[in-house]
Amino acid sequence: MIISCGEALIDFVPQKGNNLLYAPCPGGSPFNLAIASARLGAPTGFLGKISRDFFGDMLFNRLTDEGVDTSYTRRSDRLSTLAFVKIEKGEEPRYAFYTENTADRNLATVDIPESFPDSVECLEFGSISLLLEPQAETIKNFIRRESGKRAISFDPNVRSLMVGDKEAYTTEMEELAGLSTIVKVSSADLEWLYPERPSEESALAWLALGAGIVVLTRGKDGAVLIGPTYRVEAPEYWVEVKDTIGAGDTFHAALLVRLHQLGRLSARTGSELTQEEAQDVVQFAVKASSLNCARQGADPPTAAEMAEAK
Repeated sequence: MIISCGEALIDFVPQKGNNLLYAPCPGGSPFNLAIASARLGAPTGFLGKISRDFFGDMLFNRLTDEGVDTSYTRRSDRLSTLAFVKIEKGEEPRYAFYTENTADRNLATVDIPESFPDSVECLEFGSISLLLEPQAETIKNFIRRESGKRAISFDPNVRSLMVGDKEAYTTEMEELAGLSTIVKVSSADLEWLYPERPSEESALAWLALGAGIVVLTRGKDGAVLIGPTYRVEAPEYWVEVKDTIGAGDTFHAALLVRLHQLGRLSARTGSELTQEEAQDVVQFAVKASSLNCARQGADPPTAAEMAEAK
């Protein structure tokens, strides 16, 4: 099982028309990943805290409707986190978050199981859950505890407007990368963290910190997977892009699902994955991400849609 850990929130996405109107959509990076992973056919769970308000019901019901295991999901009387999205053609989506005292950011140590069965192959984490206390410290301590026991997959998914002390944040990202079996990171994130050097050099530096593999996404230029003894890349899988919401989360989910399908999702992914398998994995992830971009909002493909797409 793949378990994603972190925030579940409501994205308010702008709708077309003469007036500025927003539609509420279930979202959050780990939440989106859980949906994408389940659609692609892997056993998936979500570890996080969700409100009992009507937005929380929307989030929880979406998980169950998509077949995500909610046995690790906690409910809370606190309100749901809200995020408003600004989309402009040719640019990455921009977000404004409303998180004060909300349910997901109040994930506590008591909400985390003391142990997991062997069927849990991978724990995935990252994004704004690493910036909001007390959830941030809860998840970081959890990852420190579980590192080496099973696959740990990390996507920093940097939200620069929420970062206070950039130097401290960068140091923390480096520690978490070193604890991870798999790091999925965008070139834009690494260029923001390390503007003085090319993103692939920064990816190699994170590999040297102890990451098993580092997968660098490059938007329309595809992606690169760097392992201990190999480097493979996949070009763009062309589609007519509607928007890029959820693209990175879908890529990350597809990466983990394909590793699961190949029997390579474990704490030993970095040492056991072959170059041929790495090529297969990164191509699968690029394709899934592109199919998501061909639709409005975070709408990952199913396993059947992946098989049908040429």
